[in-house]
Amino acid sequence: MSQAVYLDYAATTPVDPAVVDVMVRHLGPEGTFANPASRSHLYGWLAEEAVESARRQVADLLQADPREIVWTSGATEANNLAIKGVIEARGGGHVITSATEHKAVLDACGWLEKQGHPVTYLTPAADGRIDPQSVAEALREDTVLVSVMHANNETGVINDIAAIGALCREKGVLFHTDAAQSVGKLDLNVQALQVDLLSVCAHKIYGPKGIGALYVRRSPDVKVAAQIHGGGHERGMRSGTLATHQIVGMGEAVALAARLRDEEGPRIAGLRDRLWQGISQLDGVSINGEGAPRLPGHLNVAFAGVDGEMLLTAMNQAAVSSGSACTSASLEPSYVLKAMGVPDALAHGSIRFSVGRFTSQADIDRVIENVTEVIQRLRKVAG
Repeated sequence: MSQAVYLDYAATTPVDPAVVDVMVRHLGPEGTFANPASRSHLYGWLAEEAVESARRQVADLLQADPREIVWTSGATEANNLAIKGVIEARGGGHVITSATEHKAVLDACGWLEKQGHPVTYLTPAADGRIDPQSVAEALREDTVLVSVMHANNETGVINDIAAIGALCREKGVLFHTDAAQSVGKLDLNVQALQVDLLSVCAHKIYGPKGIGALYVRRSPDVKVAAQIHGGGHERGMRSGTLATHQIVGMGEAVALAARLRDEEGPRIAGLRDRLWQGISQLDGVSINGEGAPRLPGHLNVAFAGVDGEMLLTAMNQAAVSSGSACTSASLEPSYVLKAMGVPDALAHGSIRFSVGRFTSQADIDRVIENVTEVIQRLRKVAG
């Protein structure tokens, strides 16, 4: 049997061969393998230079100052550092977030609540978007931080971050956005978006897992208390020996995404739309988040009268998911779709397809055929 078509790019991406080549050059004894903090010899200097070059690549993508980029192990750590770090630095305060955030944000906010810090969870509109007006109405005198994601990991729905950023800036409230899904796919000008903190990672854009970054605005300085202590790395915000090979991999992935975005985005969106056109010929199918602006590769489809887990098992020609990879082991319907008001039966019958760089038209046609056959078979069995 041929290998299934990979359509789970929202969960993670394969590392681009160009990124692999760069990483390999920073691993072995003949490469730039040293500790970037070792400043007493050439090996360390070369490693530090490689790290700082990658820092500039990430900063350039965000149109930020390289000194505003703090390396982390991924977007999960970046989200935790932003949210917990700001509240600790401010000595407490009220936080506003949304009910459809990634678990890295929701669980960090839940932890804050257990420490006695109040958190407001905003309900999205039916299309999944967070209305900036709902943020305005939730603001209080003691609000110190708003955290709303740029694009949702399950539906791909894009929030109006610039409008929320302008509102927060006007009110003097810090604003954080989780941009793990949108980095390399949407314009992330931190000045135009008026964000104070922004989380990104490499493995959603054909870079390695285990590396990410947090943008922390410098003018004026945003104070973030370190959550990992050790050697005072990253200007005291995140201790730990820097993984040179992963960092240069992220830098290359970011640079590659920037070069390819204008041609890659429309191509991927075209494949996603071809997939939907094929699937939409079936009865009882709908898009979760329909009508809202979405990332090019995301397609979250509800199949009426079909159990999502059975559908996943039966679809042997496509590697897809029923929601976030971080909660895929749960038998509960997606909390994101439930927050959007999707009925449990439809939420249970929803599948996330996500198209990427290495997807072909032939792949899409093969998946359409497989989905069509499986849906018709399952509905026939159900009677």
